[in-house]
Amino acid sequence: MTKKKFELDSPNNFNSTTTLANNEQISTQISIESIDKIYSPYEHRILAHPNSFLGALIHILKGSLGSGLLAVPRAFLNSGLLVGVIGTMLIGFICTYTVHLLVSASQKICIKKKIPSLGFAETAEAVFDNGPPNIKKFSKVAKLFVEIALTMTHFVGNAVYIVFISESMAKLIGSHYEPAKYWSQYFKIIILILLIIFCQIRELKHLVPFSFLANATMVLALAITGYYMVKDMTLVDPSERKLATSISGIPTFFTTIIFAMEGIGTIMPVENSMVTDSFIGCPGVLNVAMTFVVTFYTVIGFCGYYAFGDKTEATITQNLPDDEVLAQVVQASISIAIFFTFMLQYYVPIDITWRRMKPHIPQEKHNIAQIIWRILTVSFIVGVAAAAGNHLGPLIDLLGAIFFSTLGLFIPSFLDIVVNWNEWGRFNWILMKDLVLIIFFLFGLISGTYFAILNFIE
Repeated sequence: MTKKKFELDSPNNFNSTTTLANNEQISTQISIESIDKIYSPYEHRILAHPNSFLGALIHILKGSLGSGLLAVPRAFLNSGLLVGVIGTMLIGFICTYTVHLLVSASQKICIKKKIPSLGFAETAEAVFDNGPPNIKKFSKVAKLFVEIALTMTHFVGNAVYIVFISESMAKLIGSHYEPAKYWSQYFKIIILILLIIFCQIRELKHLVPFSFLANATMVLALAITGYYMVKDMTLVDPSERKLATSISGIPTFFTTIIFAMEGIGTIMPVENSMVTDSFIGCPGVLNVAMTFVVTFYTVIGFCGYYAFGDKTEATITQNLPDDEVLAQVVQASISIAIFFTFMLQYYVPIDITWRRMKPHIPQEKHNIAQIIWRILTVSFIVGVAAAAGNHLGPLIDLLGAIFFSTLGLFIPSFLDIVVNWNEWGRFNWILMKDLVLIIFFLFGLISGTYFAILNFIE
């Protein structure tokens, strides 16, 4: 319990894809007197340090505001200012709503089975296990599917980080030594060696100093980047900025915003850390947090594209001048922040995969097996980044189209269909709106993947 609870209480990173915890609560015995009373999961959660409304709000903000924020101006580049503002608010609303579906499904199962809490993968398993007879047999598959989706999301997300770091280092060192601008692949090798060493750290408590450093340097980088955006905005002729672009830019806009904004992996751990029923609803933790997140992303996307126009890069820090000290501080800060964020994000998939592997390995070989597994997985992640080259934008698009949309759109919608089986309301409206969400997911998956691959080829 200590390890998992720390995951909520420690300073998290700023990424859009943070942790997924398992069921952390202590099971409680239901007294005879409470049999006739509607079971409340919150009343049976025994936590040493439960989260308050404010604490939970901060965790959600930390899970949704991160390095993906720097890619949002590129989304506006592909959509235009007006379409970008409307689209960001629409996608933000949909992401918030699907989180509501996931939490509601988890709470329904908790009440039905009289247990205090469930994690993301456990919720999927329990929903299927309590579904119609033909679906129950797929409960283990549902749990495995969520675990695989989460693992691959973090692995590929960390590959994005490697590209991000190598490009920032190339820009930083290239400002002092011209040939270094083309050394991004060499920087990936250096990063690999460092990560193989640092990723052998197995306890979250030992990552606290790195988490603090990542947060501090990220705030510094965002503050300086904001300064450059505001400064450049004053020099722009508004007629030079597009309100809308061609429809072919919409898939890239969608996948970039999904990548940046989606933080569904943090939701169940944060919700499970509360002992009051104030997470969803109005005004709930989720609604307040996502209102701020969507507003902030809209402002950053608008200002970033307005400032740099058609020259907007995959990450806005690449638009900063090479020869100014403040801009160089940003490149160094971003590299440090993302490097240590990698270590925190890496903990989630390695924990999931190791729990699956551990029972099949002799006890005396656990240590060496884990060392080898960590080396192999880090090498795989850096290998994906090396294969992507300097194509940061297309890699973000691919990650958003396949992985984040699956976790954030498809899975919650499908679980909502199953948990409400035969109770879909008048005209089956619950089924209909969930199918619309799934169609929205398929649009992002197919079109986003297609254009991401095209951009890779180009």
